[in-house]
Amino acid sequence: MIRAAIFDLDGTLVDSNELHVQAWQETFRHFGKEIPVERLREQIGKGGDQYLPVFLTEQEMREFGKEADEYRGAIFKKKYLSQVRPFPRVHELFERIRSDGKKIALASSGKEDEVERYQKLLGIEALVDSRTTADQVAHSKPKPDVFIAALRTLGRLAPEDAIAIGDTPYDIEAAKKIDLSTIALLCGGFREDILRQEGACAIFRDPADLLDKYYQSPLAG
Repeated sequence: MIRAAIFDLDGTLVDSNELHVQAWQETFRHFGKEIPVERLREQIGKGGDQYLPVFLTEQEMREFGKEADEYRGAIFKKKYLSQVRPFPRVHELFERIRSDGKKIALASSGKEDEVERYQKLLGIEALVDSRTTADQVAHSKPKPDVFIAALRTLGRLAPEDAIAIGDTPYDIEAAKKIDLSTIALLCGGFREDILRQEGACAIFRDPADLLDKYYQSPLAG
């Protein structure tokens, strides 16, 4: 029986993935690198510690990797964070889950201040039992650290007692490493076949679609 739902945020509950792509593009240009936007999109869902090494050499990582990650965070907060919008009916979905007696955790590759902003934007502060961000763990997705921490904060639940909900193959990859099943949402921009091939146990269009089909989803188990 599912006792808890562990949600990703970016691209899953809020429409922010393309804004992150733009922030990363500006960041790389600032450091003299031009990366095709499609390649940047393909890696969205990873935290900066996992994202940057895809595009920077080991030497570049040593020389300006930390500075680039901080630059991205600053420019996103200054220029893009205010543009993030919630996906519809997230609050209703969370209320539905809580009415079933299930707990809710947030597990994000984003920074703490971004996650806090999203919670307020969605109006879900009172419905969330715990949250884990990239700032609180050693490694972000696709490493499983945030999911391990989330299970711990939910009363040391076993992976089979919970289910993850995310929008990228990196959510699924991270969850699989600890045998945590994942519901995938298409609203983050990744194709259904990619998410299915990675191992999503169910796929829905967005939070509203998941709410409408709640009894057909693994959440009802």
